[in-house]
Amino acid sequence: MAERWSPKPKVAGSIPARPASKMTLKDLKSKIVAVPDWPKKGVVFRDITPALEDKKCLRFLIDELAKMAADQGIDKVVGIDARGFILAAPLAYKLKAGLAIARKQGKLPRATVSETYNLEYASEIIEMHQDSIKKGERILLVDDVLATGGTMASAVKIVGKLGGKVAGVLFFIELKDLAGRAKLKGQKIKSLIKF
Repeated sequence: MAERWSPKPKVAGSIPARPASKMTLKDLKSKIVAVPDWPKKGVVFRDITPALEDKKCLRFLIDELAKMAADQGIDKVVGIDARGFILAAPLAYKLKAGLAIARKQGKLPRATVSETYNLEYASEIIEMHQDSIKKGERILLVDDVLATGGTMASAVKIVGKLGGKVAGVLFFIELKDLAGRAKLKGQKIKSLIKF
């Protein structure tokens, strides 16, 4: 016999939490923690994990991203390694789309297409399986942060090589001072929160 989940007991005198529908972008932004000098000196890392750990913030975040991509006729959402995966999977579900992933080199087991990109602190190679996108599919690319734009620009190139049509590029956070939009000219770019 299957075990049933019990409802959460009510605690006398407890204060009801703010529903996800009543949250604001300001509430969401307050959950993002700035970590200076990580992963190297001079870099300010924006840690989104506190926002993801809060169940109401996470629901609000995914709902807001889905609104930004609604009515685009998306066939597949591509999540960028690694935090982009966290956002892309529930977003694909909400948009009734498929999910594809772009990973760092050496992480995919079958034949891939690759591109090199530069971060503000390193250089990497990103790959997708050769059969992950069908010709003509409308693709939404998703990542947690738009910084220098190199990662996403490489993913856009791979989607093009595979015959996909980029319908939009979506980010949780945009770091405006790093001017990542310049590497994504011609793309429909949307970001939820800007720093």
